[in-house]
Amino acid sequence: MSGLLFDMDWLFLVGTAAFSVSGYLIGVKKRFDLLGVLIVALLTAIGGGVIRDILLNRIPVIFFDASSVWVITATLLVSWAMSLHKVYGVGMYRVFIVADSIGLIAFSLAGAELGIHYGLNFFGVLFVGFVTAIGGGIVRDMMVNDVPFILHKDVYGTVSMLVAGLLYAANSLGWKGATVIWSLFVLGLAIRLIAHWRDFRLPQV
Repeated sequence: MSGLLFDMDWLFLVGTAAFSVSGYLIGVKKRFDLLGVLIVALLTAIGGGVIRDILLNRIPVIFFDASSVWVITATLLVSWAMSLHKVYGVGMYRVFIVADSIGLIAFSLAGAELGIHYGLNFFGVLFVGFVTAIGGGIVRDMMVNDVPFILHKDVYGTVSMLVAGLLYAANSLGWKGATVIWSLFVLGLAIRLIAHWRDFRLPQV
């Protein structure tokens, strides 16, 4: 069990770093000042987790464990050192999509695993994984006055629910451990990126 929790910790950290990059790029694209970029990156990275913890009736983990703050800080410094703020156009958009997709899948699995740990049913696990994954992005998009990505772009939310559901199914069959988690991570990331680049999307009303 401790090994599984260790893998979940890594998923949270991977997702936090990835969403920090996506928030950083959005702040740069909108030409925010330094504080504005920091706020957008921070809320993108922690927003879903805070909403999830409130739903689970617990004090947000970030108020006790500062590891996410350090990961966000380090990620932003690395992003600045790599001059990601000087990448424009198609290049910036591609980096954003990859980073945002990594965060989406990592947080979907980490949130779903937490739901399983709390003994939630199938819907509960899907919902907790979904909220963890998309909560920060919704906060980010609303802050910068954009329509939330999930409402109009390809199969963003669908992939989140898919990997969360697959994790629940695997757990129900007794399939647990790092191999299952990281296999689903690679599968979910591949589906998300292929769906985006091939412009797959749900039917519009």
